[in-house]
Amino acid sequence: MSTVRQYELIYITPAETTEQALADLHTQVAGIVERFGGTIEKTENWGRRRLAYEIGREREGVYVLEVINAPGAVTAELDRRLRVFDNVIRHMIVRVDEELAAAERARVHRKESMAARRVRRGLPPEPSEAERKRRDDDDDEADVAMDGGFREGREGGER
Repeated sequence: MSTVRQYELIYITPAETTEQALADLHTQVAGIVERFGGTIEKTENWGRRRLAYEIGREREGVYVLEVINAPGAVTAELDRRLRVFDNVIRHMIVRVDEELAAAERARVHRKESMAARRVRRGLPPEPSEAERKRRDDDDDEADVAMDGGFREGREGGER
């Protein structure tokens, strides 16, 4: 049994690609994804943009982003099929959920280490509402002080 993962598929078509051709391409991608038991969560047409470098005499292209929830086997099939399509200049498939999981693990680790430090200092593991409010107020005062310091430094350093 394969697990469902989240992927971002970005593909570039030539600048003269019609809306109908883009819709047909999206339908083909959706068919492949559905055949593997996945779904397309979101489709964004980023429109016509200049390419970073010329690709096959093309200087501009239409960028399309598809967010896909599907098993891992779908990436190989999408990669194989998108290479064959004449109206796709470039494509890229990136697994997104791996990055989200790493960020979540880091957040949990920070929270646990903060709780352990607070316990070692004899405080409760979680800060109280009064502590949070005081910390937010202190941050605001520090921002105001920093703005003033930069203004003074700028004025004194003008020529």
